[in-house]
Amino acid sequence: MGLRTKFNLVMVAAFLIGLAIAAFLAREITIEEARRQMLNEATLIMRSGTAVRSYTQNEIRPLIIDQLAVRFLPHSVPSYSAQTVLHQLQKDFPDYSYKEAALNPTNPADRATNWESDVIHAFKNDPKLAEFVGIRDTATGPFMTFARPFRLTDKACLACHSTPAAAPPTMVDLYGNSNGFGWQLNDVIGAQIVSVPMSVALNRANRSLLAFVGSLSAVFAVMLVVLNVLMHFVILRPIQQITALARDVSGGKTDVPEYPVKGRDEISSLGRSFNLMHRSLQNAMRMLEGT
Repeated sequence: MGLRTKFNLVMVAAFLIGLAIAAFLAREITIEEARRQMLNEATLIMRSGTAVRSYTQNEIRPLIIDQLAVRFLPHSVPSYSAQTVLHQLQKDFPDYSYKEAALNPTNPADRATNWESDVIHAFKNDPKLAEFVGIRDTATGPFMTFARPFRLTDKACLACHSTPAAAPPTMVDLYGNSNGFGWQLNDVIGAQIVSVPMSVALNRANRSLLAFVGSLSAVFAVMLVVLNVLMHFVILRPIQQITALARDVSGGKTDVPEYPVKGRDEISSLGRSFNLMHRSLQNAMRMLEGT
């Protein structure tokens, strides 16, 4: 096995080990960055819903509160407004969802599914839990779930959600008397739940990882070619020339020229040593011929 082959094998082995380590670390970084990006998207959707709720509560509801005695308008309910607005957004981004799920909602459409109920119960069981972040597998791929609890802290809400008798008759006429009642102050009644698809961010992270690995491999390939060319001209060719001269000398040729020495590196030092040996051998031959 030649020196060039040994050199290339060592370089390739070292590169593959380094590439594996770099790819692993890069993958961890890109996945964490993708997770952070998904969480930022979920937070933005959550804050949009909260902003619509606040606007409805502070600006819209006071304008139509007097009409509730005649006709109950769902538009006056912050939850209805927030979900309606963000459902419009969902038409352009169908994989993203926003829901204000409740265990005992006034509107049956807001009733929590099994996995949403698990999230709400997590908030009920841990009063200190302010946010929930989890991964949920679905038929269309994994989703990141970001949720915040709805805790009943405003006594004014009990006017509609304590008993059917205390609620506005128009609301009872619209939704019935079996949903959205019996709420307790300071109890977790539901949660804002945002679902963000992980496939988009993960695919982007995978493309970034492949680009990184490909770029690193291309740089190594160029570097390996350059090193092979450099090794050929700086190391291998001079050694081959010295070897050829030494073979001629050992074969008994007397007109072998000295190796042209240039520079002060290790190969030049080897050339000087060869020339010194060559001169010593010529002197010894002359002395033998003189006797």
